[in-house]
This record gives sequence, C-alpha cells and structure tokens, in this order.
Amino acid sequence: MRHISKRLARAAILSVSLFVVWTLGASAQIAIAAINVPSGMTGSDILRMSQEGKHNEVALIAPEILKKNPQDIDVYIGYAWSLNALKEYQKARDIAQAGYAKFKDPRLAQALGEALYYLGENETALASLQEYLAKFPEGNKAAVTFYLCGELFVRMGKFNHADIAFSTALQYNPSNARWWARLGWVREKTSRYLPALKAYEQAVSLNPNLQDALSGKTRMLAKIKD
Repeated sequence: MRHISKRLARAAILSVSLFVVWTLGASAQIAIAAINVPSGMTGSDILRMSQEGKHNEVALIAPEILKKNPQDIDVYIGYAWSLNALKEYQKARDIAQAGYAKFKDPRLAQALGEALYYLGENETALASLQEYLAKFPEGNKAAVTFYLCGELFVRMGKFNHADIAFSTALQYNPSNARWWARLGWVREKTSRYLPALKAYEQAVSLNPNLQDALSGKTRMLAKIKD
C-alpha cells in the first residue's frame, strides 16, 4: 500500500508540474501574440490611437515600434500621452524626456510637463506646459494644459494667475463641473465673492451633487448677504 501511495503522490506532483509548465508556456505565447505589431503600423497610428483613448494598446505596441524606428517622433508623443492617461507618470516622464532631447517638440514638452505636475516638480512642469501653449494655444491638449497650469499656480499661491488659467481652460471645456468649482475657489481666495458665486453656480448646474461646489455656493451666499 505504501508503494502505491508513493507512486500516486509522484504522479500527482508530476501532473501539477506539467500543468504549471504548460500554463507558463501558454502565458508566454499570449504575451508574444499580444505585442505582435500589425504590419505597416507607424508612429502616426500610435498617435491616433492615443487620441482615441486606446491607451493600453499604445502602451503595449509603442515600445516595439520604437525599437524598429527610434526616430519616429509620433511614437514618442502618443506613447507619453498614453502613459500619462494610464497614470504611469515616471514612465511618461522618461519617454517624454528622451523624445524631447531628440526633437525639441512642444507636444513632448506638454507630456513632460503633465508627468512632472503629478510628480510634484512644479516649476519645471509649468515651464514645459507653457512651452506647449506658446506653440499650440489651440492644440488638442490646450484645455487640460491650461487647467494644469492653473493648479500649478495654486500650488505657488498665485491665485490671480490661476483664475486666468482656469477661465481659459473652461473656454475649451465649459462642461467640466470640477473645473468651475476650482475657478470659484480661487476667486474666493482673492475675495471676489460674486464672481466666485457665479462659478460655483455653474458647477452646480452641471453637477448638482458636487459637494465642493455646493459648499462654495453656500459660503458665497453668506458672504454676499453680509
């Protein structure tokens, strides 16, 4: 009986080992298939995919295209933008820096500035974002870039600058309730209570459940009555 039990135990261990080997092999095959870059794909495709919100696909495919053509600027741009969207800010910073060192393109400056904003490097982030806006004030990243500049000005205590930046961002994206609430808050910080109230009211009209805007509206109504 003991010999039979030992043989059964060995068989079980062998089965488990073979299953693990098969599983690892299958996973490797899936990974290889996942990074199979479609024939003819270039940086312009990566940039388009990033703009369409296909960030996970970009993060998977872009490194392979960069290996084949490290001089394709659009790969760097789309890749860095998608990494920011995926909140992989250190990777985004590294890709944007590498691309900017080669091409000095303001779109890579924007990607770098956005990454640095989230990494807490305020002054460098602001300079990079402003470089993008100087070249592409109507670019497809203009709204978020003005907004990030506003938040950087808040960090620096420059509330009037933040007011201008948030106001400009809202010209491009007037349906963003959270941005309206932030505009109300910076106006409140400079004692501009009526303009702050209007901003808070706009935020509430877009999102009646936004607590920051509701609280701000209440505060401003009390200030104006006083």
